[in-house]
Amino acid sequence: MRWEAQALVPAAGETGAAAVPALLPLAGLVRSVTTPEFAGITFHEVTAKSVLNKVPAGSRMPFEWTINPYRGCSHACVYCFARKSHMYLDFDAGLDFDSQVVVKVNAAEVLRKELAKPSWSRQQVALGTNTDPYQRAEGRYRLMPGIINALAESGTPLSILTKGTLLARDIPLLKSAAAQVPVGLGISLAMTDEELSEAVEPGTPGPRARLKLVSRLREAGLPCGVMAMPILPWLSDSDEALDSLFASLAAAGATGVSAGALYLKPGTREWFMKWIAEHHPALAGRYRRLYGSGSYASKEYRSWLAGKVRYFKARHGFTNSSGFSHRDLEDDPRGEEAEYPAGIIPQGSAGTPAAGGGSPAGPAGQPTLF
Repeated sequence: MRWEAQALVPAAGETGAAAVPALLPLAGLVRSVTTPEFAGITFHEVTAKSVLNKVPAGSRMPFEWTINPYRGCSHACVYCFARKSHMYLDFDAGLDFDSQVVVKVNAAEVLRKELAKPSWSRQQVALGTNTDPYQRAEGRYRLMPGIINALAESGTPLSILTKGTLLARDIPLLKSAAAQVPVGLGISLAMTDEELSEAVEPGTPGPRARLKLVSRLREAGLPCGVMAMPILPWLSDSDEALDSLFASLAAAGATGVSAGALYLKPGTREWFMKWIAEHHPALAGRYRRLYGSGSYASKEYRSWLAGKVRYFKARHGFTNSSGFSHRDLEDDPRGEEAEYPAGIIPQGSAGTPAAGGGSPAGPAGQPTLF
């Protein structure tokens, strides 16, 4: 069935489909679309006035600009930190985030105009910092090739972080871009347990598929760091789980890896805690005690996890492959979330990290306080 035939809100001048009121007064809304190929998901196609987002002053991120061609994400990760951002569109942070996806259909066109301005200073642009640019809908909308080309042709360094194996489609394009500008690539992968992955990130390619993508990127001569986040207390933080994760990443050829504990900001916290109560009721109380009323696990837990991460990174050859580190990891409430691994931050761009490392600490039992 043709995609165009599924319009709920036809574009101006369209005929042959019954017009119904838009679900929400989204700025620039062209139409809302459903299709059997994406059962349960509605795509709201909008025309954006701008796609370059300035990172707030004072941010510790090693880049100053971001692009998010999609808002909302069909990956449906129960722990996604970006859930609350959907509330700014008058959607909820739970099911709406997973099923009401906003698509900036003119992203590449608008970006070219922004990059052509005399004021543009060619600072690094990061993609995948909020919602995934290679979620399933990218196979239909194909926004990323135009975005990558626009950035490369303007001389702008870029980085991409994704869980989507659809990135493999653009490997030739990324190789070409890397010949023009610094390019950084990162894969988000925090567990090798396929069953757990299916439960907590049901719309994503599984761990084996993402590990294969890491290998394909490295075989193509491209960098590939891994963000091993979030590590889930009592679900993916055992010695066996971490050893399997770092061994697999090393075997796949990852250029660097960072790992950090689950982060439960408002919006995400409520959705995740509901999931825990439904699927792991025995852990619900332990999570409440571990996180208290805040977004971060206790400092004791973060210190314990940071030690284990250092140990397994060293064991599998990642000791000196750390990337951009903002401060001592045990003092930062996000643990290693403050660190960007080698491969993600484009080498040669502003803010390029120097290699770092840390002395390993042996694995120890999880704190019994929780």
